[in-house]
Amino acid sequence: MTQSQPPASPDPASQPHSAEYFGEVRNYWWNQDFLELMGKRLRFAQVESVLDVGCGVGHWGRALAAALPPSAMLVGVDLQPRWVAEATLHAVQAGLGGRFTYQFGDAGKLPFADNSFDLVTCQTVLIHVPDPRAVLREMLRVAKPGGLVLAAEPNNLANAAVLSSLSETVASDELVRTLRLHLLCQRGKQALGLGFNSIGDLVPGMLAALGAQDVRTYLNDKATDMFPPYTSPAQRAEVQQFSDWLSREFWMWSKPETLGYFTAGGGTAAEFEALWIMLGQHQQATGAAIKACSYHTGGGGITYLVSGRKQAGLKQGRNTDP
Repeated sequence: MTQSQPPASPDPASQPHSAEYFGEVRNYWWNQDFLELMGKRLRFAQVESVLDVGCGVGHWGRALAAALPPSAMLVGVDLQPRWVAEATLHAVQAGLGGRFTYQFGDAGKLPFADNSFDLVTCQTVLIHVPDPRAVLREMLRVAKPGGLVLAAEPNNLANAAVLSSLSETVASDELVRTLRLHLLCQRGKQALGLGFNSIGDLVPGMLAALGAQDVRTYLNDKATDMFPPYTSPAQRAEVQQFSDWLSREFWMWSKPETLGYFTAGGGTAAEFEALWIMLGQHQQATGAAIKACSYHTGGGGITYLVSGRKQAGLKQGRNTDP
């Protein structure tokens, strides 16, 4: 396997991707017994080499670790040198330093030879890339013949429609306006070439069209339930993250970022301002209900776990610039 180095002079003004979503809450995205069940269904016992694409700080690889053979070696790649360094540190702290290594790498041009890994996987990476098919093609290219490509990706529009003890009584037109905000932002983000936040719906068809065999689709069985007195570790982490975001008016993105997506998706700045105020009022009410120990929700959502196997003899050329 070849090594790739980060750019010599990264832009100091750039911010690491997904920083708002690499906190403690991410540790509770999956039930461990579900991942172990998936490992049995997808024959993880045969896996000795793993590539974690767009690894961030390594949450996904560490979540999979217990479902993998103890001899399996994992390499993670990410565009952000900061995340590579943090993933390396977290692996050492988790006792995985001898098996899990991390390096700079571009998901669209993976720095590895064809047919290198038994398992090539990613988590919430395809939602951020302008061409998810190109990334899946690269993942198939570096998978061994018969190897597994595994993607965990959401439908965040559906997740935005989950009700709570507050929203169950909200007027219908307000719920529709909230969904409009999310839909236009997702379409605007996609129009700007920054990815589609509900790409999970489309991944099975993409993998099949790229020639993957035995394509399978599962749903993450983890719900983010919230109910008083919010004492579980996952609930405490959710409350802490919500309180932080509330103090900064960060909903799914910052206000400037959300405005940019909304207008790129076809909305107007005036409509956005009214929607942002409405959303802020709802979030303030949620914060007050949590403080009063009256807020509750089942917290369901859609995150797909999609797998496919590389056909023997399938040729996937390396992605190149047009």
